[in-house]
Amino acid sequence: MPILPIDTGRYGSPEIRKVFDEEARLQRFLDVEAALAKAHAELGNIPAEAAEEIASKANVNYVKLERVKEIEARIKHDLMAVVEALEEVCGPHGRFVHFGATSYDIEDTATALQLKEALEIIEARMLEVVKELLRLTEEHAETVMVGRTHGQHAPPITLGFKFAVWLREMARHVERLKQVRERVLVGKMSGAVGTMAGFGPKALELQRRVMEILGLKPAEISTQIVQRDRYAELISLFALIASSLDKFATEIRNLQRPEIMEVAEGFEAEQVGSSTMPHKQNPITCERICSLAKLVRGLVVPAYENIPLWHERDLTNSASERFLIPESCILLEEMLRSTVSVLRGLRIYPDNMRKNLELTQGRILSEAVMLAMVKKGVPRKQAHEKFRRLSAKSMLEKRTLLEVALEDPEVSRLLSREELERLLNAEEYLGMSVKLARDMVELTRKELGL
Repeated sequence: MPILPIDTGRYGSPEIRKVFDEEARLQRFLDVEAALAKAHAELGNIPAEAAEEIASKANVNYVKLERVKEIEARIKHDLMAVVEALEEVCGPHGRFVHFGATSYDIEDTATALQLKEALEIIEARMLEVVKELLRLTEEHAETVMVGRTHGQHAPPITLGFKFAVWLREMARHVERLKQVRERVLVGKMSGAVGTMAGFGPKALELQRRVMEILGLKPAEISTQIVQRDRYAELISLFALIASSLDKFATEIRNLQRPEIMEVAEGFEAEQVGSSTMPHKQNPITCERICSLAKLVRGLVVPAYENIPLWHERDLTNSASERFLIPESCILLEEMLRSTVSVLRGLRIYPDNMRKNLELTQGRILSEAVMLAMVKKGVPRKQAHEKFRRLSAKSMLEKRTLLEVALEDPEVSRLLSREELERLLNAEEYLGMSVKLARDMVELTRKELGL
């Protein structure tokens, strides 16, 4: 009976959940056993007909999940249950199943096969996020809005500039994923303590050939297990990606506040926002992203705790990995799909952006006027203090900075009304915002081949 939201299908696409379901996991074990038998036969370690029989029966049409579970209930060993079930269907050739291997030769290599498939899905989702950010950056490179620091109004930026910052963050994550793949997608055939003693003099060649058949790289050296720094690195990267998505969603949620309302996630015609408040249009998808990010970050700790095992290995990593590897992949994929949905349906309100630019009556451009005064010969500290006081006066008296600045003898002597009006025009103080946004689009397309 389904219990957790992943089990019920609430989170994670059918595609990513299928990678980690029980039958798919069993098939990956069998794939590794088949590759091991083939490699043994090629090297003359077992009869060719035995390898053929094992390979032909190493699938879930012959080795049934129910039978594996029956055996496991009796012998209390999950991988040995798979081996015994495969031996049963292979007849006399069954004695060559799992020849020379230890359990985690099969389990860790099967995990690499699952991760290979999962990372392809995750990267595809990441690229979908990148493509949406490319579109939004291009469309809004010149859409002027107020910048904010400490939650307070700061000099203006463009919405495209904001999206370009997110775009480059995602581009770095794509690059990180490509790099971490090289260290994570490895398998092993090294036996009980990693010395390969059970595989004989051709052990290194056997390991190389098994991984070649499976499309993996062999771990350069291992104990009974692939070392867990590899998984810890991957899950740390997942936490980084999740934190970026959390950041994007948090920003959208903040900008959707009714008193700001510059952007908002989409809201469907039949969607209900509240069971009691009919007017509500809550940013629930963004909130889901933020909520799941907490879980993904939380998985980093057990991943790190799994690195220091006793001697050549103990079993304290096993139970936690049954959760953290599928959970981290499925939850991150859910977050990525949700982010794509939010970006595609994003509602954008340029009129509110223009209105919010005027809320501080020109004070957000005080830096521009201060710098102009410095260019006219006023010491920077003096100019800064001048406009700190004039900004405070503007705020207190609820008058524009232009008005109070023109009343100041020193300012009006050095700067004309026309100069002040230009300096206090938000569109005149965007710096490199527009160029940077467009440059980041070009750079990202070039880097990622989009």
